[in-house]
Amino acid sequence: MTLRRIDLSHTVEDGLITYKGLPAPIVCDHLSREQSRALYAEGTEFHIGRITMVANTGTYIDSPYHRYADGKDVSEFDLDEVAELDGVVVRVAGANDRAIDPSAFWGVDVRGKAVLVHTGWDRHWHTDRYFEGHPFLTEDAAIFLRDHGARLIGIDSLNIDDTADLRRPVHSILLRAGIPIVEHLCGLERLPNAAFRFSAVPVKVKGMGTFPVRAYATIVETIG
Repeated sequence: MTLRRIDLSHTVEDGLITYKGLPAPIVCDHLSREQSRALYAEGTEFHIGRITMVANTGTYIDSPYHRYADGKDVSEFDLDEVAELDGVVVRVAGANDRAIDPSAFWGVDVRGKAVLVHTGWDRHWHTDRYFEGHPFLTEDAAIFLRDHGARLIGIDSLNIDDTADLRRPVHSILLRAGIPIVEHLCGLERLPNAAFRFSAVPVKVKGMGTFPVRAYATIVETIG
């Protein structure tokens, strides 16, 4: 038996636009290697970086606090809620309809699972196309996933909601139920439909409703 891990997250870099209207991160030196040489013994140098960014940058997780003042923030996630979850992929890439309704999940065992919705929209990352006409879940789909016991929902799209619907019903339904959301995933085509574990662990920051994650899948393979 061997373990294989597949990275499902975008790289955060200086100038990255994740969502139009939100500022890009600024990644720079706090202490450069050249500056550090004056502080240490000859031949010794270090780099200390600085990053300024909004929490909704790159691939990130939404906690209940993102939507509700009385919800838990990202520092309050138990690791069991965001790491090594049994995963399942629901494939809707190439669908004619942007709206993903409950029928996409019929026949899929979502109970206790991290449900990852593969739309293929990540192919537009780093282009203007990514921000317009993205796939999204319907309100009824969110109710279905909640009522059938899903533990986490992820999507490789700009937003799990239709951004034209300012009620944000999918966020509202899932986060009120304590179901984390991971947006801006990538590479879901590389996963099997099931039989993998999914992890998306944020930094333990108090007072944040969202935060970037290194999302990945763990697959157990048999050799020979």
